[in-house]
Amino acid sequence: MSPEPKASIVIPTRDRPEYLRVTLASVVPQAQRAAAEVLVVDDGRDLATAAMAEHYGARVIRPRSSGANAARNAGVAAARSDLIVLIDDDVEAPPGWLAALLDGIAGAPDRDVFGGPIRARLEGGGPRACGREPAPITTLDHGSEDRDVALVWGANMAIRRRALELVGEFDETISGRGEEEDWQRRYVARGGRIRYLAGAGLDHRRTREDATVRALSRAAYGLGRSARRYDVRKGTVPSLGAELRTLAGCIWHVLRRRCATGIVLGAHALGRLREALQEPHGERRSAIDAPPDDFLSGTSGQVFGLRATGRAVVADALCDAAALARLEAWRLRRASRSSPRRRVLALAIEREDMPNLLSKARAEILRSRHEVEFASMTAGAGGKFENLNALLDEHPAAGHDWLLVVDDDVELPPGFLDGFVFLAERFGLRLAQPAHRHRSHAAFAITRRRPLSVVRETAFVEIGPVCAFHAATFETLLPFPPLRTGWGLDAHWSALAAARGWPIGVIDATPVRHGLRRIAASYDRGAAIAEAREFLAGRPYTRAGDAQRTLVAHHGWR
Repeated sequence: MSPEPKASIVIPTRDRPEYLRVTLASVVPQAQRAAAEVLVVDDGRDLATAAMAEHYGARVIRPRSSGANAARNAGVAAARSDLIVLIDDDVEAPPGWLAALLDGIAGAPDRDVFGGPIRARLEGGGPRACGREPAPITTLDHGSEDRDVALVWGANMAIRRRALELVGEFDETISGRGEEEDWQRRYVARGGRIRYLAGAGLDHRRTREDATVRALSRAAYGLGRSARRYDVRKGTVPSLGAELRTLAGCIWHVLRRRCATGIVLGAHALGRLREALQEPHGERRSAIDAPPDDFLSGTSGQVFGLRATGRAVVADALCDAAALARLEAWRLRRASRSSPRRRVLALAIEREDMPNLLSKARAEILRSRHEVEFASMTAGAGGKFENLNALLDEHPAAGHDWLLVVDDDVELPPGFLDGFVFLAERFGLRLAQPAHRHRSHAAFAITRRRPLSVVRETAFVEIGPVCAFHAATFETLLPFPPLRTGWGLDAHWSALAAARGWPIGVIDATPVRHGLRRIAASYDRGAAIAEAREFLAGRPYTRAGDAQRTLVAHHGWR
């Protein structure tokens, strides 16, 4: 067996082979000279990633679930060295980086966590800056001398294994801001100290295409949302008023200084504000809602009360304004008119003892240019999926391009089906759902509409209020399991999709409103959870933490 490497360099990556190429080209020669190993943890679908890693002699690891922290944990588990070096897939390490890092670590035997400078490098110059604002991507600079610091970042971080054994794994439920910070805070709480090594710096890159105001703003918006979520988790969350003042300050800075970088900072502030508007109106966590099982979202998802409704209305207005400014509905109608006509089977179960919107939903779907067969039945004594199977017996899905399952309390936008099918096919989705409007019941936050997004590829698609199945899924997913409520079924579907390489996602451009009734008002919640536990036992399923992740956001369809 080969001797233990001096260090294990772990590089989490997802579908960015060209970024990875630059990283590996700069790191692998240094690793070879230092007798270190390089592990690429591939969390994506692009086959070029593994080929790129193998070309440079790196070992390829597949994580057990998605996310940067899951990738880090997988890399740590596979590493053969006592010293784990974490870097990102979008860095370039100058000659001497690894030697300086290893020398600094050797000179501090009483420290177990280390980090070095991270310098921003925007190729092509990036957006115009006035010099008063920080770089629009992650950097770190604690000066020119080695010293103890509060935090370092995972783009340039080293950890002795004994620290990991003391603290445990990285928390895989955290995404975006806070991913490595959470682990470091736990480490410091156990008495650990973090050492900054001034000579072990590297460059954090953005290509010319990714260094535009538009691209940087999209990334900043998502980071702003995750930063707000992490602040909530830490208990240090600013008020809504403070978030509004920060956004107003960014707007003033852009106008006064004519500073394009300020637009990126404003996008970050807007992301934080967007997340703030979502709290806690339908996402309240309580002892009753706390999930005893990892297939539950842990939130009620219901929007009620003046404050909650007001926030939801504002969030919907922001999304509507963004769509209007982009002429999104007009462009989508125009594009969908030239798409191929499809055969669509729509199924619905209707409750007659409660108010519902099924007649309006049926009329909207039948206005489609596609060839639609719409079948429904009253709920009766059977459960939802038992009844759907009865409908499928009478109206087989075979011969149709899409199967659409529609709840009886959903409000569809004009032109819904044409735009929905066009976008689902444009991005190759095999399971798809329309996003929920904010003034809508939605247990999983991932399903709520996102401004500026058209389609999001996700790790999870919910069973309602509208879910679409491409013909390619029929053999695997139909008939439905004979369940009454179907809780947990969507988690199983999502896992099957991942195993088969089916893209699945949420379509933001055709948002629906769900919720004449309170969620679970027509059946026993405890019985639904018990049914889900029994169904999922021994079956693969996507955990709630993974279900909340957006894999790729698409902001147009050309």
